[in-house]
Amino acid sequence: MYIVKRILIMLLTIWVIASLTFLIMKFIPGDPFASDADVLPEEVLQNIRAKYNLDEPIAVQYVLYMKDLVTFDLGFSIQSETRSVNSIIADGAPASALLGLQALIIALALGLLLGIVAALNHNKLLDYASMFIAIIGISVPSFILAPLLIKYFAVEWGMLPVASWGTWQHSILPTLALAATPLAVIARFMRSSMLEVTNQNYIKTADAKGLSKTKLVIRHGIRNAILPVISFIGPLFVSLITGTFVIEKIFAIPGIGRYFVDSIFNRDYPVIMGTTIFFSVLLVLTLFIIDISYRYIDPRIKLTSGGE
Repeated sequence: MYIVKRILIMLLTIWVIASLTFLIMKFIPGDPFASDADVLPEEVLQNIRAKYNLDEPIAVQYVLYMKDLVTFDLGFSIQSETRSVNSIIADGAPASALLGLQALIIALALGLLLGIVAALNHNKLLDYASMFIAIIGISVPSFILAPLLIKYFAVEWGMLPVASWGTWQHSILPTLALAATPLAVIARFMRSSMLEVTNQNYIKTADAKGLSKTKLVIRHGIRNAILPVISFIGPLFVSLITGTFVIEKIFAIPGIGRYFVDSIFNRDYPVIMGTTIFFSVLLVLTLFIIDISYRYIDPRIKLTSGGE
């Protein structure tokens, strides 16, 4: 029953997001064909608008768009009339997903490690060093870190490619630039959660019974402290993929970000709406999977429709 309820909520959420995105696009001032008004006859412009149903009332456009959306048809790009939005997303998603996944793995692995080390060495040198690294990661945004990585690792030292996409070497610098901030956030998050868990009575009881430090940390400490971090993974993963928009521009990566940014400048409404809905679906699915995974990470958590 809980899963059915969650699926219905997911569908409702996607419908609301799709509706709001549609309305926002329709009420934004401007015309995607304004630049062609001086070079194309009025009859041609009318035919083009009719192709995209722009000559219909907004209510009719909305119904037609939702009808296509139910069949997973996101329409055709205005700027690239021969390409569907589905094909644009299919072309760009692999690069963006790979970049986001690599950044997530690095952020989780190093962030959790720094957080655990800092908590186990509270108010000691390793704690201060870990948190200093975290502060640097939070303070330096990815669009500042990316040019610095290019300057030193690619231009001056010649260790890695400058930009483009093709081999695994091309993904190293953009992955590091993208992973820095979430790594720092996870480290601080894990440190706080770990400190809170280690001060619980059951941890003190297990320690008093003579349980080894390693077993105490792994079996009781990390397993319970990591739950709040898991709640953060879903939005983090989607934010990493959407966060690649700027990184993809800097490193000339053929991901969704390139198409999304170009569609904003070109007022390519179908691409803007299609990519927004795509990321919304990705977000709600990720959150759903994480909620289900709670039950397997901590058996004490029960999945019930009443939230008990």
